[in-house]
Amino acid sequence: MTGHADRANGTADGTGGVGGVGGVGGGSGAGSASGAGAGGVDGTGGAGRTDGSGGSGGLDRWKALGSRYALLPLRLFLGITFIYAGLDKLTDPAFFADTGSGSIGETMRGVRDTSAIPALVDLALNSPTGFGYAIAFGELAVGLGTLLGLFARLAALGGALISLSLWLTVSWQVNPYYLGNDLAYLMAWLPLLLAGAPVLSLDRLLAERRRTR
Repeated sequence: MTGHADRANGTADGTGGVGGVGGVGGGSGAGSASGAGAGGVDGTGGAGRTDGSGGSGGLDRWKALGSRYALLPLRLFLGITFIYAGLDKLTDPAFFADTGSGSIGETMRGVRDTSAIPALVDLALNSPTGFGYAIAFGELAVGLGTLLGLFARLAALGGALISLSLWLTVSWQVNPYYLGNDLAYLMAWLPLLLAGAPVLSLDRLLAERRRTR
């Protein structure tokens, strides 16, 4: 009688554990069924929790990964572009000439009266060849520093200053303004100036080595 009563109590209150201890095999089975049913109905079962947290955790990991590498495409683009621009000038002898088609001197004279700061153009015209080499080597240094992530903030500052000077001189007369590319480059340098190169960079490698010493 005790076994039958215990099984009845276990079935009625849905605890299952009491029925399993006090009764025979049937009571234990009833208790287990009740427990499983409760888990399935209220959604608190182990399987439900595992599926939900797994999906959310995977999404969070992708978001974190995206945030970490968000600036890497911009860094690669600017680094490669400025390396190419510097090399293109250094391998073009006509660019460093004082006069002639495609020369830095001819370009500066052509934009002198339409630039935002004519005095800056006059400064370049004092030595067009020297100014041309300064721009070319500056672009090359900025591009290498950005691509390798070495002194990344300093490189971004140099890139921003080059883009600013070209916007105020060569691109200033472009109307509407969004057709000129130098202003867009200037804005593109600002995120790298603020954030540096925190991933896949020599700056990070050097910082980690300093911490381990």
